Amino acid sequence: MELSFLYSIPRTQFLDSFFIAVTNIAGSYGQIWLVVGISLLFFKKTRSTGIAVLISYIGVYVFGQFILKNLISRPRPCHIDETFELLVKRPSSSSFPSTHSAWAFGAATAIFMKFRKAGIVTFVAAALIAFSRMYMFLHFPTDILAGMIMGIIFGIAAVKICDLVAKRITKGTNDDNN
Repeated sequence: MELSFLYSIPRTQFLDSFFIAVTNIAGSYGQIWLVVGISLLFFKKTRSTGIAVLISYIGVYVFGQFILKNLISRPRPCHIDETFELLVKRPSSSSFPSTHSAWAFGAATAIFMKFRKAGIVTFVAAALIAFSRMYMFLHFPTDILAGMIMGIIFGIAAVKICDLVAKRITKGTNDDNN
């Protein structure tokens, strides 16, 4: 059923080019989110958000890329149907979950929790990245859904961790001043 959904996605030369660009921007390991996280570190107003984006990225990398993908070992659609003409190099890793989707939604969630307008724009980018993974025939819809959920959970957790640490640092600084 999931495979038939992937076959039903309309494909055109324009969409091919568009989603190749989206995939390339995201990077083979979602490096765009590392760049975003590091860039946010340079400004005091966005520093904690940058840290949260990076914490979320690391959480997804460890839990999604190393643990879940290896534990579940679900074959990708392009491994099941090797006759489907791919627009990108055939990945060797497993399909579940989509860590590209998780990285994107983790970053979007962390940004949204601190900066609503920027977060909405980031969620749109995350949705495009997630859909591109299905368009490219690299992930099933349930891989994407799992990645989205995982990313949102890691994004929320990362912001909560940053807020807790900042609160403790502020409390410690206030205690030292008394």
